[in-house]
Amino acid sequence: MKNRKRAGIAAALGVLAIGAVTASAVIISDVGVSRDAKLAHESEDLFGIAKPLAASSLTSIDLATAKASPEKLVTLAKGLKARVITSGIAPPNLDQLALWPNGSKPTHIIECNEQGTSDPGLVRVSIATGAVDTIVTGTTACDGVRRTPWGTILFSEEAGSGGQAYELLDPIATTGVSLDRTTGAFTGGIGATNLVRRTALGKLSFEGHGILPNGVMYYGDELRPGTGAAGGAYFKFVPTTPFTGNSPIASLAASPLSSGKIFGLRLGLNNGATDYGQGTQSGRGVWVSICADGSPIPCNNVGLRAAGVANKLTGYYRPEDLEIAPVDLAAGNVKVCGNNTGNEFADRYWGETVCIADGTVAESLAGTGIPEVQNLVNGSIDMAMTDNIASQPGSTGRWLIAEDGDVGLGGSITPGKNNDMFLCLPDGADVDSQSDGCVKIASLNDAGTAAHPEGAEWTGPIFSDDGKHLYVSIQHNITEKGVVLDITGWNRT
Repeated sequence: MKNRKRAGIAAALGVLAIGAVTASAVIISDVGVSRDAKLAHESEDLFGIAKPLAASSLTSIDLATAKASPEKLVTLAKGLKARVITSGIAPPNLDQLALWPNGSKPTHIIECNEQGTSDPGLVRVSIATGAVDTIVTGTTACDGVRRTPWGTILFSEEAGSGGQAYELLDPIATTGVSLDRTTGAFTGGIGATNLVRRTALGKLSFEGHGILPNGVMYYGDELRPGTGAAGGAYFKFVPTTPFTGNSPIASLAASPLSSGKIFGLRLGLNNGATDYGQGTQSGRGVWVSICADGSPIPCNNVGLRAAGVANKLTGYYRPEDLEIAPVDLAAGNVKVCGNNTGNEFADRYWGETVCIADGTVAESLAGTGIPEVQNLVNGSIDMAMTDNIASQPGSTGRWLIAEDGDVGLGGSITPGKNNDMFLCLPDGADVDSQSDGCVKIASLNDAGTAAHPEGAEWTGPIFSDDGKHLYVSIQHNITEKGVVLDITGWNRT
């Protein structure tokens, strides 16, 4: 560590000293503020960025500026730079994205558009030119997208209890196809036979997908609690035929998502695993069998929301995006981390980032591991209603967390505070299981206007494999068109 940093740290830690005791007062420093100052001072070593943002953006650029210079929609930490991939032509509600054909040298971004059945559902964006093509129309609230380990695209709908998942074999050779949501049939356009509805995954309000190389998949139901009913549950899909072959697969029939078993998460192992219910949202539990690839209940379009109620699965406040932890996976273990939004304005429930550990990869597949949920990051007034999450590549163990607060709805707890992105450390060697700290690395300059009341949010952040590029969309921005950025300047050491 450089001498100037040692001096700075010493100065930061010096405020921890307890003041002299007098007859009138005892002066004790704020340890939390000191910790935050230390994280910011050491940000280059701890987070790989020159200097984090000290505060959220409190401004909103006008429409003309946003159209002319979309990169001005964001304020970035020192050292980070934004390049516009596309703007002005993409549909407005671009959400999660995947890199194609790989994460090392991607040529395209495959992205969901969270609108209705008459709007583009899944689109393809050229990284080189910014050109946008519609792959599929007919989905509703298309949200989650992943490039699978076997070389396909999985995309799904955040559409209540009737949301469905779909798989695409070749996103470059598939254009202008129409989906009939009633029958699940794909017709018209080019390459309709490259698409299939994955009924084996069941129906719910899909958001994120944590997919292991063998095809085991973790996902949640984006559902808030209501009138005593639990919120959204987490589920696990175990394929009938795990993937062990070469990527990419040659046909959709070779996908491990064709058939399998579904389990739901229910926490509480005490008293013969009967201590489940309200009040048990962390700790260890069991995977409850929902359906199987044979009898008694085949996994074919099973309504998982109703199954969650019937099996008294553990509920969370709107489970959102989630992703497999790469450092754990490299060690042969399974941990999937994701966000629960909470409700900022009405409840002041800021939400949290949770991680579900599920034993080793072999135990996860066999169902012999014991699932355990622990909080990684607790939300706050400054990090509220977090939505998307992305792991930073390599061995850093850091998580990028995107905020989707109520800034544009006339009810923000901190008026004028725009939505931010944070970079969070993994849990260290201390006794708890939580992140060792987060810093703010980006803030939006769009809190909404009278004509544009919702305000903008970050969606779909994903790093390239080398960690040098962060691709991210700005949904609901003032231009009413999709904006996709490439943020560079990361130092992962």
